[in-house]
Amino acid sequence: MATTSSMFMYSLTIQPPSAITQAILGQFAGTKEQQIVTASGSRITLLRPDPHLGKVSTILSHDVFGIIRTLAAFRLAGSSKDYIIIGSDSGRITIIEYVPSQNRFNRLHLETFGKSGIRRVIPGQYLAVDPKGRACLIASVEKNKLVYVLNRNAQAELTISSPLEAHKPQTLVFAMVGLDVGYENPVFASLEVDYSDSDQDPTGEAYLEIEKSLVYYELDLGLNHVVRKWSDPVDRTATMLFQVPGGADGPSGVLVCGEDNITYRHINQEAFRVAIPRRRGATEDPQRKRCIIAGVMHKMKGAFFFLLQSEDGDLFKVTLEMVEDDNGQPTGEVKKLKIKYFDTVPVASSLCILKSGFLFVASETGNHQFYQFEKLGDDDEETEFDSDAFPSDPTDPYTPVYFHPRAAENVNLVESIDAMNPLMDCKIANLTEEDAPQIYSVCGTGARSTFRILKHGLEVSEIVESELPGVPSAVWTTKLTRNDEYDAYIILSFSNGTLVLSIGETVEEVTDTGFLSSGPTLAVQQLGEDALIQVHPKGIRHIRADRRVNEWPAPQHRSIVAATTNERQVAVALSSGEIVYFEMDSDGGLAEYEEKREMSGTVTCLSLGEVPEGRVRSQFLAVGCDDSTVRILSLAPDSTLENKSVQALTSAPSALSIMAMADSSSGGSTLYLHIGLYSGVYLRTVLDEVTGELSDTRTRFLGPKPAKLFRVSVKGQTAVLALSSRPWLGYSDPLTKGFMLTPLNYVGLEWGWNFSSEQCTEGMVGIQGQHLRIFTIEKLSNNLLQESIPLSYTPRSLVRHPDQPIFYVIESDNNILSPATKSQLLNDPSVINGDAVELPPEEFGYPRGKGHWASCIHVVDPVNAKETLQCIELDDNEAAVSVTTVTFSSQDDETFLVVGTGKDMVVSPRSSTAGFLHVYRFQEDGKELEFIHKTKVEEPPLALLGFQGRLLVGIGKDLRIYDLGMKQLLRKAQAQVAPNLTVGLQTQGSRIIVSDVQESVIYVVYKFQENQLIPFVDDLIARWTTCTTMVDYETVAGGDKFGNLWLLRCPQKASEEADEEGSGAYLLHDRQYLQGAPNRLNLMCHYFPQDIPTSVQKTNLVAGGRDVLIWSGLQGSIGILVPFVGREDVDFFQTLEQHLRTEDAPLAGRDHLIYRSYYVPVKGVIDGDLCERYALLPNDKKQMIAGELDRSVREIERKISDMRTRVAY
Repeated sequence: MATTSSMFMYSLTIQPPSAITQAILGQFAGTKEQQIVTASGSRITLLRPDPHLGKVSTILSHDVFGIIRTLAAFRLAGSSKDYIIIGSDSGRITIIEYVPSQNRFNRLHLETFGKSGIRRVIPGQYLAVDPKGRACLIASVEKNKLVYVLNRNAQAELTISSPLEAHKPQTLVFAMVGLDVGYENPVFASLEVDYSDSDQDPTGEAYLEIEKSLVYYELDLGLNHVVRKWSDPVDRTATMLFQVPGGADGPSGVLVCGEDNITYRHINQEAFRVAIPRRRGATEDPQRKRCIIAGVMHKMKGAFFFLLQSEDGDLFKVTLEMVEDDNGQPTGEVKKLKIKYFDTVPVASSLCILKSGFLFVASETGNHQFYQFEKLGDDDEETEFDSDAFPSDPTDPYTPVYFHPRAAENVNLVESIDAMNPLMDCKIANLTEEDAPQIYSVCGTGARSTFRILKHGLEVSEIVESELPGVPSAVWTTKLTRNDEYDAYIILSFSNGTLVLSIGETVEEVTDTGFLSSGPTLAVQQLGEDALIQVHPKGIRHIRADRRVNEWPAPQHRSIVAATTNERQVAVALSSGEIVYFEMDSDGGLAEYEEKREMSGTVTCLSLGEVPEGRVRSQFLAVGCDDSTVRILSLAPDSTLENKSVQALTSAPSALSIMAMADSSSGGSTLYLHIGLYSGVYLRTVLDEVTGELSDTRTRFLGPKPAKLFRVSVKGQTAVLALSSRPWLGYSDPLTKGFMLTPLNYVGLEWGWNFSSEQCTEGMVGIQGQHLRIFTIEKLSNNLLQESIPLSYTPRSLVRHPDQPIFYVIESDNNILSPATKSQLLNDPSVINGDAVELPPEEFGYPRGKGHWASCIHVVDPVNAKETLQCIELDDNEAAVSVTTVTFSSQDDETFLVVGTGKDMVVSPRSSTAGFLHVYRFQEDGKELEFIHKTKVEEPPLALLGFQGRLLVGIGKDLRIYDLGMKQLLRKAQAQVAPNLTVGLQTQGSRIIVSDVQESVIYVVYKFQENQLIPFVDDLIARWTTCTTMVDYETVAGGDKFGNLWLLRCPQKASEEADEEGSGAYLLHDRQYLQGAPNRLNLMCHYFPQDIPTSVQKTNLVAGGRDVLIWSGLQGSIGILVPFVGREDVDFFQTLEQHLRTEDAPLAGRDHLIYRSYYVPVKGVIDGDLCERYALLPNDKKQMIAGELDRSVREIERKISDMRTRVAY
C-alpha cells in the first residue's frame, strides 16, 4: 500500500452477507448428526439443525477471503466423517475438514491447477463427486475438466492424486453430476454443447441446429485415465442434472431437467419423459412453460424420491417405477417416471433433506426456511402424471398437464432464519430517541419483501412482570443451602423496610424467615453450608438453618454504607470510611478481623470475588472511593487489608465486581475487575491473580446514568449485567470467544440479579420503577435485532419524512400482473369456479404476465404503529423508479413528496414510452399522501433531489431544475451532463454530484445569476456507479456494480475556482480535457468488499462514537469504513495486516492482497475482518506476531477490539 496516501480507512463487517449461494449436507463432525454447510459470498458457515427443538444454530462462520463458487461434501468409503471440497476463484482445489474439538476448519489439501480469478477456461465453476468418495471432477465453463483421485494412505490420512485431464476444446458445460455406479469405475455426467461449427458459420444456421448432449466421462481406476464413454443428444433447453441412485439402491443414470420436461436418461436404457405440471387458475397463462431451478434427491431404506422445484416455488415429487421380475422383486430396469405436485415453498438456491425429517430451504431472496415433513405425499388426492402419457422425443407434441396449487400439507414451517438479501436500500436514523441510531432498510423481492428495523441488542424474553406495593431500591435472590439447585427467596429492599417472597408454584410473601423487615437491606448472601446473611445499615444479621439469629451491630453513630459478600467472606464499609472484614470460621460463625482499615475518602462500593474452586477465601477486596480511585486490598492471612494496587479513574466508581470470565488471549479463564462509574462509563480491567496488579483496561460508555454491575449467568457462562440508562450484558461471544458488551432490547432497569427456578433455570430478576420483572436471554449469537414489516412488491428505494418518524417506500415488480388486471381476470364471467381462487402471494408469488408492471408507494411507520399506514397503487403500467422529499420555496417552504415513474418500461434493452413526475402533499403529519398532479417527461427520471427550494431531476443524460406549478412542474434550467444515464444525485451548497450509470461521477456547479448548470470535474475510470454520498464538500464516497467501494476527491484549485463569483463564463469556455470536464478527480481510497453496495451514508452508529461511512450490500451485508485519526495506528494495523496475510493465509488459497484488489489495487484501506482473525490464531502464532510488533498480545487484542467498539457493534 503506497505510504503516500493521505487518507486511511479501516473496513469492518457489521452484518455478514445472508444470501446463500449453495448449501450442502453432511456429517462433518464425524458423528451421526447431520450438519449443513452454506456458502455466502466469501463466507463458509456451518449450521447445526437441532431436530428436537426444530431450530438451526450457527456453529462456525469463516471468511475465506475469496469467492466461493461451489461446494461439495464427500466421504471415503468406510469412514464416518464428511470432508468439504471448495471450488473458488483461487485457481486451486481446496479440501477442508471441520475439527469439532477446536471448532474450526482445517485445510487438508490445496492443489493449484490454473490462474486465479473467475475465468472461462479455468476450472472451479462445476464440482462433481463420486458418491463413494473415490474421485472428484472440477470443471470450467469451457474446455477444461480435471479429475482428482481421492484415497487414504497407511496412516488413514486423506490423499489426493495428480489431476487427470478430460479436456475438449470449444465445448460449453451447463451442468455436471457424479453418477451413482456402486463400486464400478467412477462415471461423471455432463450437459455439453460443442460450438465449433456455429463459430465457423457466419450465416447463423449452424447455431440454430446446434445440439445439446449428455456426456459420460469414465475414470478407469486400473489404467488411471479418463475416457469419454457415451454421448447422446438431449432437449436443447436442458439446464440441470440430478443423480439417480445406483448399485443396490436403484437403476443409476440421471434426470435431465429442461423447459417444461424432465427426462430419465442412462446408457443402454430407453428415455422416459414427463412434462412439468403447470398451474391452473384464472390469472395464470396456460401457455407459460416452467423450468426446474433446484432440487434434491433423498434415499430411504429400499426407496428414493426427488423433490424438484419450479421457478414459481412449487415442489414436485418425482419417483421411478421399476420393472418387476417373476417374484415381484424390482429389477434394475425402469418402467416409468412419475411426477406429482407436493407443496409450495419459497424459491430456493439449494434444498437439503435431513434424515431427521426436516427440509432446509436456502431461499434465493428473503428468509431461509426450515420445514418439518408431516408426510411424504404418498396417499393424497393429487393427480400423478407418468411417462406413459408423453413421448420420449423432445420434439414430438404432447398435451400439457395442470394442477391446482394449495396450502402446504406435507411440510410445516418450524423456523424462519432472518436473511436480508437482497438489501435494496438503507437509512440510518435515530427515531426512537435512544442512545444509538437504528438502521432502517428495505429488502427482499416480490410479496416476501420487508421493511426491516435493525437495532443493536440482544433479544430478551420476559417471563413475569408484576406490580409492587412501593418503589423498591434493590432486589436479591438466594438459595437456602449451598447444594440447592434453585433459588428459594426473592428479597426486595424498600426505603423503610424489606419484603421477602418465597419462590414456588406461586410467589408469595413470607414473614418467618429471620430477616429484619423493618429497615432497608444492603446485601443478602447464602453463607457456608446452610446459613443466610442479611446486611442492613445498622448491622449484619447471621441467620442459621435452625432460625437462630446472630446480630453484629454497627459501631455507635456510624452506619454501614456499602457491603459485599461471598459464600465465606463479608466486607462492609462504614460511614466513617472504615472497612470491617469478616471471615467464616470452622463452626460456621462469622469472625471479625481485629483491625479496621481506614480509607482516605468515603467508600462508594466494594467487591469480593467468588471463592475460587478448592480455596477457602477470595484473595482480594476491591474498594471504590469518592476520590475517583479503586484500590485492591489483600485478604491473605499474613497481609490482611494491605494495599496491593490502585487505579485512578475519571469519575467516582458507582459499582465494582470481581469475576472470572473466559478469555480469548489466554485461552482459559481470567480474573477481571469490572468497574462502573457515576459518569456512566464501564471499565473492564485484568486483575493479576498473584500480585493483585491491574492491567489492560478497556472502556465503554453505557449511558448518562451511573453504572451498576451484577454478576449473572447466561447460557452456562458467567456474564456481567451492567445497568445505566439502558441494560447491557457483557459476555464471551460463543463463536470467537471475544468479550462482547451488548445492550438488551428491554426497559431500563434500576437493579438486577440472577434468578433460577424450576420453570426458568437461567433467568434474571430486575426492578424498573414499581415493577418487578423476571426475564431470560435466549440467544447470544445474534446481536443485531430485526423487526420486519411486510411490503407488497420489490422495494426500490426509501426516503424519510424530514420531521416525522415515517418512511416512504417505492416498490415495483416486472412481469407481474397489476391488481387491476388481476381482479379483471378473476371477475371474468367465463371463469370456472375452482379457478377463481386467489392464493396468498407471500407463499405462491404473484401471477405473471410479460410486459406488465405492478408498482406502489407505501407509507411506513416503523416506530409507533409498526405497520404500513397507506398504500397507493400505480396504474397504467407505470412503475416507480425514484423518490425524494422536496421543500419548495415558492410554496412557503412546504415539503412535498415527488415520485418518478416510467411507463411500459423494458429493462433490457432499455426503453419506455414515457416518464412521469408525481407530486404528493403530506396530510396528518405525513401519515397520508394526497395526489396533486403529474408531469410527463421523455423517459423515466432515475434520480431526484431537493435543491435550493426547487427540484433537481436526472432524466437520461439531462440534468433539470423544476419548480412547482398549479397544473404541473415547470422547467427552470437544463444541461446535458451525464455521458450515458443519470442514476444518482447528491448536493451541498450550489455543488451537485451526478452519478452516471457507467462513467463514475461528475461534479456540477449551479450558477444562480446565469441560471446555468456547469460540469467542472469528472473521473479517470469508468465506474458503474450504484450509490454515492458526500463525505465533505470536496469528497464523495460511492460503490459500483462490480462490488467496489471508493472515495474520490476534487482537486483544491478546481474546487475553489468553481465557487468563485462570476466564474460561470470562464468555466463554460474552459478547455475540455479528453472530451470530458477540464479537471479530473483524485482517487483517495479503493476497496473490494465483494458485495454490490446499494447505499452508503456518513453517520455515527454508537452514542458518542465518531462519524463513519456505513454501506449496505445487495447480498444483505452491512459494513463500515472507519477513518484513522493518527499515522501511528495506520502503521500498526498495516504491519499487523501483513503478518496475518502470511500467518493466517486464506482458507481457499486466494491471495488476500490480490483478492481485495480485484478490479483496482486496494488503496488506503486496511481490512479489519482480517485483523480480527488475530484473536482466533493459536497462541504461539499470536506471541510471534506480538513479538514482531513489539507489543503484548493483550495490547494488540485491545487495539483491535477498540477499533470496533468505539464506532460500532
